[in-house]
Amino acid sequence: MTDAALDPRDLLPGSRGEHRLQERLGTTARAERFYGDQVRDRLLPSMVDFVHRMSMLFVATSDGHGECDSSLRAGPEGFVEVLDDRHVAYPEYRGNGVMASLGNIAENPHVGLMMIDFVEDLIGLHVNGTARVVEDAELRDEYPDLPSDPVPGRKAELWVVVEVEEAYIHCRKHIPRMLPADRRRRWGTDATAPKGGDFFGSAATRRAEDAADAAEAARAAEEREMSPSDEREGAGAAS
Repeated sequence: MTDAALDPRDLLPGSRGEHRLQERLGTTARAERFYGDQVRDRLLPSMVDFVHRMSMLFVATSDGHGECDSSLRAGPEGFVEVLDDRHVAYPEYRGNGVMASLGNIAENPHVGLMMIDFVEDLIGLHVNGTARVVEDAELRDEYPDLPSDPVPGRKAELWVVVEVEEAYIHCRKHIPRMLPADRRRRWGTDATAPKGGDFFGSAATRRAEDAADAAEAARAAEEREMSPSDEREGAGAAS
């Protein structure tokens, strides 16, 4: 065993990287106080109540090589289900079909969830843990009391079940206050406009780039077709 393997701070929450930075920047005592006071390996009753009223969830994942992705999940209040104090589950509704988050989880089950109350308490909750992807019917076999969603198009195709390893507060200092506004959401649609269309112009830019590439390729092909006769004419003039 090496000295690194015996580092007593490995027993604390967090990574060796953050522990090293704490030592370097002189925040060790402050960090250890936070670990001791705030980091739990299960959801406290107050955390369960918080999750039950959330309508947004931010999900962080990475693939087997550590390439990261973050995504938003949303639904009605309480769409994130607390199965027990060590397990939460959130539904995967119909999306763009890319499966970036689920694909990452298939390679690397470690996930970081964040829920933020932007309206009332201006506070956040981190939940870090290990995830697995299950079919809707499979989860209902495990948890028969799982409620069914009555809204057409909002039926979960899959669920992500997260075993809680760390649950802790995200401070309110920099959380902006927002006011909710009513809006009609078309759950499950594949229509372009309700999904945002080409808001950032990516598809239009790609089409323009493809057209420019095609035009350049056509010009290059035309020049190649013309060059043999030009060379022959030049050779005849020289003789």
